[in-house]
Amino acid sequence: MSLRPRPLGTTGLSVSALGFGGAVIGIDGYLLDDDREDPQFLARAATAVRTAVQQGIMLFDTAPGYGAGRSESVMGQALEPYRDRITLATKVGVRPDQDATQWTESLRASLDRLRTRQVDLLQLHGGSWTDELAEWALGEPADWLAQMRGDGLTRAVGFTAEVPSGGVERMLRSGRFQTLQMAYSLIYQGACDYQRDPFGPIPLAKSRGMGVLTMRTSTSGVLPRLLAADFPQLSIADISRLAIKFVLSTPEVDCALVGMSNPDEVLANCALAADENDRFDLEFIHNRIRRQREGDMTADA
Repeated sequence: MSLRPRPLGTTGLSVSALGFGGAVIGIDGYLLDDDREDPQFLARAATAVRTAVQQGIMLFDTAPGYGAGRSESVMGQALEPYRDRITLATKVGVRPDQDATQWTESLRASLDRLRTRQVDLLQLHGGSWTDELAEWALGEPADWLAQMRGDGLTRAVGFTAEVPSGGVERMLRSGRFQTLQMAYSLIYQGACDYQRDPFGPIPLAKSRGMGVLTMRTSTSGVLPRLLAADFPQLSIADISRLAIKFVLSTPEVDCALVGMSNPDEVLANCALAADENDRFDLEFIHNRIRRQREGDMTADA
């Protein structure tokens, strides 16, 4: 059973339900204690990337900030033979004290590390978009993204966000971005709240034809650590599987990004993603909660 391609919104790009997130490969101390410069770790990570391609993963997402370019370098080397088979995404960090020249230099350095002349998706690397920061982003940064697309350095443009905010909504409604990458998981459900039919930035992006990617899909290790404290009989693998399955069950999500660093993880996660019958009915689950709540309110009245 292999992963099937699906559209990323209206970008014209293809993705798989499961995507490969590059943070764990590059960032020291993130999820793993492994030395990111250890040749054995790097070789295992490169094998994981190649295994992902062979299993049908199409989207590979990284950033220059993931280990000062380390993640991009590993992915660039591993993916070079498969460049025409995959969708490659990276990011650029933007701040008001920078200018477009610096952003272009960052992108060109990313392209060199990724061994490609063009990425498929270029995203503003954001966290919390306040109203003021969003207003600024819709000016020079959005203009710069459009120029990079016009110059053929990227096929599509988007932005990333950690939390819902008025600034995120303004950016989504601007029409200047083609994709949203947002933190969303079993324990971070505010981006797509199914108790309100559904509500939040992810449904809004979907309604506007944007592509939707999720980060923190497996909760960045938070859920396994929480549950392990009181339920040591549960394995980390089973908890991670539950978290990934939750996001895969959200129809508004085009691609759930998961950080992986070894081939065994890739094989297990791909098997989960490929079994499209193994999904939660989130609408039923949340509607049942809502019906119970409404019943309690009626009883109280």
